[in-house]
Amino acid sequence: MTTWVDNPDGGRARGPNAVARAWAEVLVRPGRFFGTGIAPGDQAPGLVFAVCVALAFAAGRFLLDPATIPTAFGGPAVSALVSLLFVAVFIAPAGLHLTAALQTVLLIVFVRDRAGISETVQVIAYASAPCALAGVPVPSLRAACALYGAGLLVVGIREIHETTTWRAVAATAVPAALVFGYGFRGFDAIATLLTRWYII
Repeated sequence: MTTWVDNPDGGRARGPNAVARAWAEVLVRPGRFFGTGIAPGDQAPGLVFAVCVALAFAAGRFLLDPATIPTAFGGPAVSALVSLLFVAVFIAPAGLHLTAALQTVLLIVFVRDRAGISETVQVIAYASAPCALAGVPVPSLRAACALYGAGLLVVGIREIHETTTWRAVAATAVPAALVFGYGFRGFDAIATLLTRWYII
């Protein structure tokens, strides 16, 4: 619990500026970011980052495609607000840690000498960075965000767990499909693009 209030040696800084800086760094210099910006036991900044990305994704969808707002909570504004709260409090944290648990099991299979679970949680969180833009209802952008996020996950797992690229690809295939393919709608976007190209 102290990771919420303390700043472990080598851990990420806290606050909105730190989240924005981490977002830019992981997109531009992922190898360096994962190599220097992940600290054992420092999950709090990663969790906050993942929640921010999930909120940006959901808010983008609701704002630009109002038909995606759930209608179970009354009017559109109330429904959107409640849905965003649900994403922040339940869906993003639970999804992050369940994915990390699955990723840890797969790492046991593919990587002999591994870093800790907290590092895996952070890698998954920061790998989601491109998907802050995936709420825009443009299939090509959403597909690019999902593919880039999957690539960042491979890079992060490779760097943190000091394994080969191919082992990282094998270990992250299923988690990447769940998070970026289904969670951030990458598969739908790719299917839409393939359909358009086929029709053309």
